[in-house]
Amino acid sequence: MKYYAKPLNRLINEMNRLPGIGGKTAQRLAFHILSMDDRDAFALADAIREAKTSMRYCSVCGNLTEEDPCVICSDEKRDRSVICVVESPKDVVAMEKIREYRGLYHVLHGVISPMDGIGPEDINIKDLITRLQDEEVQELILATNPTIEGEATAMYIARLIKPSGIRVTRIAHGVPVGGDLEYADEVTLLKAVEGRREL
Repeated sequence: MKYYAKPLNRLINEMNRLPGIGGKTAQRLAFHILSMDDRDAFALADAIREAKTSMRYCSVCGNLTEEDPCVICSDEKRDRSVICVVESPKDVVAMEKIREYRGLYHVLHGVISPMDGIGPEDINIKDLITRLQDEEVQELILATNPTIEGEATAMYIARLIKPSGIRVTRIAHGVPVGGDLEYADEVTLLKAVEGRREL
C-alpha cells in the first residue's frame, strides 16, 4: 500500500539521504516544503541548483569556492609562511570565525581511516606536499579533529613533513571553556595537560 503520491515519496526519500535526517524529519521537511508558497519553494530549489553548479574546489587549497583560486588564497595580506591543515571546508569557516588566524589553509577532504578503506592516497595529502615544495612555508599547523582518525592523520603528515625542516605544530585540545573537569574523559584531560602553557 502506498502512503504518499510518487513525487512526495521521492522528496521524502531524498531528504532522508541527508546526514542527520531520519525518516520522521524527512517527512516533516517534505510536508513543510510543499506547504511553502511557490516562490519560496522554487527559491530553495534554485539555491541548491546554483550552489551545486557554481561551487568548486580551490585548485590551491581545496576549499569550496566560487572563484579559483579562492578569496583566501588570492588575498595578498594573508601570511604565506603558515598553512593550517584541516579536514573539511567547514573547518576553514570555524577557523576564520576566530578572526585571529591570518595564514593560508589546506583542506584534506577526509582523514586516514583504514577501517573505512581510506588511506593517505585517498585524501588531499599529495597536493599539500606539492604546495610545500613550491611555497615558502615555515610552519604547518595540523588542525584535524581530535578523533582516532584525526590524530592518526596528523601524525602521518607530521612524520612526512618534519624531515623537510618545516615547523609542524598541532592545535591544542582539552577541556572546553565553561566545561567541568569531572565530566571530561581521560583523553580530553590528557590533551589539556599536554597542551598547557605558562601564564
